[in-house]
Amino acid sequence: MPTNPDTPVIALEARLKACRNVTTLGVRTNFNDYSTDERAMIRGAPKIYYPTAFYADLLDSTGKALFPSYHTYKCVQDKIKQTALFELLDIPHPRTRVFYGLRRQRKISNYFTFPFIAKVARGSAMGRGVYLIRNPDDLAAYLAQCAPAYIQQYVPARKDLRVVVIGARVAVAYWRIAAEGEYRSNLAQGATISMDAVPQAAIDLALTTARKCGWDDVGIDICRHAGQYYVLEANMKYGKEGFRHAGIDYIHYMEKMIADEHI
Repeated sequence: MPTNPDTPVIALEARLKACRNVTTLGVRTNFNDYSTDERAMIRGAPKIYYPTAFYADLLDSTGKALFPSYHTYKCVQDKIKQTALFELLDIPHPRTRVFYGLRRQRKISNYFTFPFIAKVARGSAMGRGVYLIRNPDDLAAYLAQCAPAYIQQYVPARKDLRVVVIGARVAVAYWRIAAEGEYRSNLAQGATISMDAVPQAAIDLALTTARKCGWDDVGIDICRHAGQYYVLEANMKYGKEGFRHAGIDYIHYMEKMIADEHI
């Protein structure tokens, strides 16, 4: 929280609207649609919370402190950027490759053997746009509707981990157990939550990934395969169900994180 108690904590998106120590202004597509007082509040605030991807870019260029960070917004629902960043930073990640052009099917067959995972590269969430490709017909159907092609090694597992990092600390971590016969462990696809103990190695990997990537509000999905933990992807628009299962009041948690200046 700002050191001056008379300076309000300002947010644009509605994510913190229920927080008692935050003033949420909403998102205006034209900056001049904010009132004179609101524009002054935004300009004078030492930090803007949840500025949206549009305003994060603009506010970052002025040197304004943001939460989540501008780096977090740059990778929202963009699996291509996330994979490139994981590879650049040597973060363990299932073997993944992006394919462009008319000869994608032949090129994919040169790099991957069936079965493998194919995903919608940008804009998908909650397990939508994730396909288990078992044969050439599956691949042809995927390629007919998706470009570019985002292809990933299939890691067979009945469960994976979601570790939510807020600021520089783990807010909640839990297992996601896939429904019977389902290859996706997303809650929206019928998975269930288990609050069994999460291995410290997975926690450490999530924290290291968030720190290296410059992400400070993110749900990191991790799986274990052949004795090693791998980061599957990052979700900046994660749900709150894990908080509820853990008995954590998300709004109270965020109020305290702001008040204690942890974010």
